[in-house]
Amino acid sequence: MTESDPSGQEPQETAPGPGTVRLEDQLCFALYAATNAVTRAYRPDLMALGLTYPQYLMMMVLWQYGRATPSEIARRLGLGLNAVTPVADQLVASGFASRSRSTEDRRKVVIELTPKGAEVERHAARVQQGVVCRTGLSPERFAALREALHALTDEMTGLPGSDTPRREARQRNDRE
Repeated sequence: MTESDPSGQEPQETAPGPGTVRLEDQLCFALYAATNAVTRAYRPDLMALGLTYPQYLMMMVLWQYGRATPSEIARRLGLGLNAVTPVADQLVASGFASRSRSTEDRRKVVIELTPKGAEVERHAARVQQGVVCRTGLSPERFAALREALHALTDEMTGLPGSDTPRREARQRNDRE
């Protein structure tokens, strides 16, 4: 907590008391700051590829699965459908993805990669490797942090022990 100084000087930090909320003690702030730092690290290189960070996330789903409905994309990214639609629109307008009706169920819309979208994956892989290097983490610490964050997400969303896409992928990787 800080006290205001009428002289206009920098506020001074006071000793924490019972029931005090301190910024640096908050998990939410640590995650927020780390997320912003990682996202900023991606931004210039993704911009050079013609992608925003949300578009990159959606493209990762498409690179991994080839095609998906907007609701599948939303579920895999942990987003609402209303957040996916405008990003899909941008990817279609940029020529990275196409939108069509499912041949199995004409009521469903399917988003899939175009050749241009598939081509950008190898460039994005280099961007991702550059960001991994910038973390300064060893491969072991990087993997442990990622797994801890996945476990936290599962715990916070009430999914521990469920067959979430992340859990399925981790189990598949452990078997290989």
